[in-house]
Amino acid sequence: MAMLVRSLGKNCLLRQQLSFANKNVAMASSAYDEMKVYWDKNKKLERPMSPFLFAYKPHLAMSMSLSHRVTGVAMSVAVTGASIIMLALPGDYTHYLELVKSLQIAPFIIYGCKYLLAWPISYHYINGFRHLAWDAGKGFALSTLYKTGYTAIALSFIVASMFVFLY
Repeated sequence: MAMLVRSLGKNCLLRQQLSFANKNVAMASSAYDEMKVYWDKNKKLERPMSPFLFAYKPHLAMSMSLSHRVTGVAMSVAVTGASIIMLALPGDYTHYLELVKSLQIAPFIIYGCKYLLAWPISYHYINGFRHLAWDAGKGFALSTLYKTGYTAIALSFIVASMFVFLY
């Protein structure tokens, strides 16, 4: 019985395959021809190969998104690098802190260096709250986008100043 079912099923499948194989479908053009037409048209219209950052007028949301990513990557690299260096160097953290104090560097250079460390951290942290609000579906209106953007920038400088001058 099993052999009968298999042979009937096999014959039915073969007939279906043969009926599909007999139909010849002519293709209008190849993908290569279509791509050639597309690129020739773009070359004739003098379009750029791909719209990159310079094709768009810079705006607040674009620059804040870029700076959020840059500060995140920079902090990741800095923390990893500083950790590896501190593990490799002899002595502990207090030894190197005393070494910097003994150099008697001008206060404005010290404050500048503190800002270079404090601002990316505060900016990335505060701007992260904007991203969390966006994940919740809030703050996409253009006016809200600009208000929260300017607020995040101002707050990041205020918080960075607190870190610099209070610690």
